[in-house]
Amino acid sequence: MPPAEPAAFERDGCLVSTDPAKLDLDVVHGFLAQAYWSEGIPRPVLERAIRNSLCFGVYADGRQVGFARVISDRATFAYIADVFILDSYRGRGFSKRLMEAIMSHPDLQGLRRWCLGTRDAHGLYAQFGFGPLKMPERNMEILDFEIYKKAEPPEPVKE
Repeated sequence: MPPAEPAAFERDGCLVSTDPAKLDLDVVHGFLAQAYWSEGIPRPVLERAIRNSLCFGVYADGRQVGFARVISDRATFAYIADVFILDSYRGRGFSKRLMEAIMSHPDLQGLRRWCLGTRDAHGLYAQFGFGPLKMPERNMEILDFEIYKKAEPPEPVKE
């Protein structure tokens, strides 16, 4: 199934758009390269992640002020990643508008499982039905906090 056309959700002076042409990669990389979960992410790695994800840009005052990406097969599973709102725009409800746009996106309806990780935004995500893992004993992961500090990653596979 081909992805839906870019979608836009606008309310309360906040525009959330899935149009990749609107993304300001300088803003996105500038934030994520400093974020605790992706510190030091090389720009080419981020660009590849963005190409292979459904991305949501948040815009106010004529500029990009937030971002999230969803990794999904658009049939059964979605993982929400790299969510942020710039510090100077927090407290205005933009993160809630972003989550409303993600959860209502036409390509993400009827999914069996949604996942995300957060250190400090549990209250926001709980408003959208997220909670602790139901069966943590069934979940496993590989997590390498030092990956971006290691030698250059191998050449990307041609897509």
